[in-house]
Amino acid sequence: MIPLIDSLKLASGAILGGVVVYSYVQAFSLPAARMDELNRLVAEQAVQSQREELERKGDDAKLQRMSDYDLCRAYLGELPECDTLR
Repeated sequence: MIPLIDSLKLASGAILGGVVVYSYVQAFSLPAARMDELNRLVAEQAVQSQREELERKGDDAKLQRMSDYDLCRAYLGELPECDTLR
């Protein structure tokens, strides 16, 4: 009878240890991994946003250098109304 009780104690200790380890992983490791992923995504979005802003600034500078006639031709095509802007 004593070996059976010892086996039950050992099994319950192993199960309790597994529950503790599982709880620790759920409580500390997974949220940290999720935060790392979130931080990586935020950084990627910031880099992409900065690239787009620089591209828009370049486009704005190009548009400001264009004459009214050139803008008309670029966006509307060859229309007689564009010729009046020369």
